[in-house]
Amino acid sequence: MRVLSMDVSKRFYTAIVSAVCLTLILGCILAKHSYAATAEEIDVSVDVALERFQKEVAGANEFLKSAKGVLVFPSVYKAGFVVGGEYGEGALRIDGKTVDYYSTVAGSWGLQLGAQKKTVILVFMQNEALKKFRNSQGWKAGVDGSVALITVGVEGSIDTTKIKDPIVGFVFGQKGLMYNLTLEGSKYTKLKK
Repeated sequence: MRVLSMDVSKRFYTAIVSAVCLTLILGCILAKHSYAATAEEIDVSVDVALERFQKEVAGANEFLKSAKGVLVFPSVYKAGFVVGGEYGEGALRIDGKTVDYYSTVAGSWGLQLGAQKKTVILVFMQNEALKKFRNSQGWKAGVDGSVALITVGVEGSIDTTKIKDPIVGFVFGQKGLMYNLTLEGSKYTKLKK
């Protein structure tokens, strides 16, 4: 009986320590970015993210020209200690012009520790997928629609003849395109800017 009570106490203590650590990690990382970015700040960051995308991926210009809409989150911050969370703000562009602003939020549970920053670009290849996204009150990847993450070919180029998905995504880290990631569970909500 005493062993069971010590085990429960240890679990409770571990849960409290984990929650405190997560709060501290998220607070430290997101404190600098806790203010809501202005529309102008988001637009400038989106321009920079798209320039990087076009510079690093051959064929990106032609690919973006064929898109019906492009949703860009220049900075998505993720932090976690067992429980993790991520947040970012971005803009939806149609024909090169910003039409709406969005936030992305996701949570996760499992073996994780640390923080990272990434850039997420979602490209809508079909009008129907774009319309469904824009008409939603909180679109969730993997539930309201699937996003095919694209890995770039050997020469760093996009083979647009093989892309048939209605929504495709690219995730960039500090060192370029990131692999083996998922956007499932990420929720996208329209912002008033």
